[in-house]
Amino acid sequence: MRKLLVLALVGLAAQLVDGALGMAYGLTSSTLLLFAGVAPAAASASVHLAEIGTTLAAGVAHWRFGNVDWRVVARIAVPGALGAFAGATFLSAISTESAAPWMAGILFVLGAYLLVRFSRPLRPRAGAGGLRGRFLGPLGLVAGFVDATGGGGWGPVATPALLVSGRLEPRKVIGSVDTAEVVVAGAASIGFLIGLGSQGFLLPTVAALLVGGLIAAPVAAWLVRIVPAQLLGATIGGVIVLTNARTLMRAGELGGAARPAVYALLAVGWVVALALAVRALRRTRRARTAVALATTGDAGPVGAATPTPAASAVPGSPATAPVQDALRLATADR
Repeated sequence: MRKLLVLALVGLAAQLVDGALGMAYGLTSSTLLLFAGVAPAAASASVHLAEIGTTLAAGVAHWRFGNVDWRVVARIAVPGALGAFAGATFLSAISTESAAPWMAGILFVLGAYLLVRFSRPLRPRAGAGGLRGRFLGPLGLVAGFVDATGGGGWGPVATPALLVSGRLEPRKVIGSVDTAEVVVAGAASIGFLIGLGSQGFLLPTVAALLVGGLIAAPVAAWLVRIVPAQLLGATIGGVIVLTNARTLMRAGELGGAARPAVYALLAVGWVVALALAVRALRRTRRARTAVALATTGDAGPVGAATPTPAASAVPGSPATAPVQDALRLATADR
């Protein structure tokens, strides 16, 4: 019972992170399950089976709020399912001793990516037209394979790539990726079922993760309004890096004074990433405040001259240059 409660808390924490960032449910839960001693293939299989329920609930909510672009879902879900099935088959075929460093390596790289991603604002490129299948197909295939073999990675691979393209608004990026993940998680679960059999799924673990995730779903919607996603992403990235570094150093038989030195180096990098995330967050908030003041036509002290609409409407004029700079900074966040 104590173990099931811990696993439910793992699912709750993972869903809180995923609800605030739009990614990292699999990364967080798989990392914590590996840390608890669960075998890599069993951890990934159990996480993906639980994700069928959590992502289905998330997909329905996104659909109800109009956050889903069904053309993107159709073009990314099928390649993602193929990649996830192949990844699950691959992970099921290798031994636990070989799988542990492989999975830890993928999680370490994705955790480092989260650190870099959230330590600075994401600057979307202005694009024209819709997203093409020749871009979405390979993206879904790679994201699905990484997701199954690493126990997570669908969101961290697919979501930033679509955000950077600048061709889909952020809410529809997150909604479409979350909705497509239902198909990806189902395909991965089928691959693990074929490769491991029904005994490969730790059903009590699946149930605990699912219960924790469903409880956390409404809390995550509240949390995203309180905790800045940029700061949360950098924090979770550091946890994932440090936790999986332990497995990698064990696999590489790194001992003695080297381990404390590696941990110290990673901790310094984590602190630097957090400091950069805080700085980027403050810059974005200052820019948004400047934009709000400019768009409301703040007249300043009584008796001061109010800028005329004509002056504020002329692109490139000295009066609008600070506003345009502020807009560029404000749109850089997420």
